[in-house]
Amino acid sequence: MVEVGLVALLLFAGFLAGSVWIGLSLFGIGYVLLAIYRPNIPLDVFSARVIWNAATSLELLALPLFILMSEILVSARLGKSLFSGLAPFVGRLPGGLVHVNVAGSTLFAAVSGSSAATTAIVGRVTLPELAARGYERRLAIGSLAGAGTLGFLIPPSIIMIIYGVVAEQSILELFIAGIIPGLLLALAYSTYIGVHEVITRRAPRSERFTAAERLAGLREIAPVLALVGGIMASLYAGLASPTELAAVGVLGAILISALRGALTWRGLVHAGRRAVRTSSMMGLIIMGAALLNAAFGFLGLPRFVAGQVAALDLAPFVLIVALLAMYVLIGMFLDGTSIIVMTLPITLPLIVAAGFDPIWFGIFIVIAVEISQITPPVGFNLFVIQSQTGEKIGAIARAAFPFFCILVAFALVLTLFPAIALWLPGKL
Repeated sequence: MVEVGLVALLLFAGFLAGSVWIGLSLFGIGYVLLAIYRPNIPLDVFSARVIWNAATSLELLALPLFILMSEILVSARLGKSLFSGLAPFVGRLPGGLVHVNVAGSTLFAAVSGSSAATTAIVGRVTLPELAARGYERRLAIGSLAGAGTLGFLIPPSIIMIIYGVVAEQSILELFIAGIIPGLLLALAYSTYIGVHEVITRRAPRSERFTAAERLAGLREIAPVLALVGGIMASLYAGLASPTELAAVGVLGAILISALRGALTWRGLVHAGRRAVRTSSMMGLIIMGAALLNAAFGFLGLPRFVAGQVAALDLAPFVLIVALLAMYVLIGMFLDGTSIIVMTLPITLPLIVAAGFDPIWFGIFIVIAVEISQITPPVGFNLFVIQSQTGEKIGAIARAAFPFFCILVAFALVLTLFPAIALWLPGKL
């Protein structure tokens, strides 16, 4: 079994070095492993059955719909509304308008499901506005990088859908489990911003806003608040499945775009094309991972690894710390979707054997993926911010480091207090 694992790692390293797409790399590794170690299997029939089952999962239908919803909202240029709508409510807090990065990301995350989209749409407006008002550039960039990761944790989340499909867990329960951790993580980010301001005193004087300005701000964000409220209420009340919710979300995104006067046929076509490209990429990865996971299971690799780890007799918390370190390391080189589909067949049995809930582990692994978004050299949020600011990746990573530490600490707190994620789903 050690030989099988080494061959798989060498094959993956070779495919990556050759710039082969992740999805195709997963297909290739699965085929080669089965061809070497199980040459008597009819690969065409075996792979066709596995790929068909993975591609026709009903739960997977929500994925392209939520991606389309996100793309429509990005086309609607919501960033300006988020800034002008939220600024009157956070301007007096320690840290001032930097909190708009956190509040805006939290709000947009609840209707996008994407970390990169959240970072892009919020940062496009907040970074120039904060710079014009004299706010510390490093804190503005770091808070945006950290808060942008909330796009994965606060439902609806694209990464949670992928985890639910691969791990065969309820996507609805995962969505609900992410609500409290997402809000607490946003609160942790804002707390750090406030403490940083109290210690450094670098922020400009707090801005005062009148009641009329607050009312005008509320009108700016009211459509998004209505969409968020509808999604959250439907989730908790069980009024719709994730797929039905995604379809309603697309309709809501179209209505918001129309209300903002940003709804055009050309914009819808472009949003549809971007959604198709993203969905196709994720679909290829999921199908490739299904074949690789089936090959691993057929060869007995997950059982072997689980047995070896069990023989070490690690305490559950030590096991989680080791897995978190592994995910941080892997996240430096792979995107979130690849991290989940490649590691889950190995890590999920370990977690279940250690007594952890699979729904809890879904939230934990989403936080691990969030960490990967702000770790160089392949941190997608870092590249999004670089495209907006022109700063070097190293400088952006240093600005995001305090928020990296917050994410790591939050993952450990979640391990010590799993009820943070499991309490709300338990109330269903």
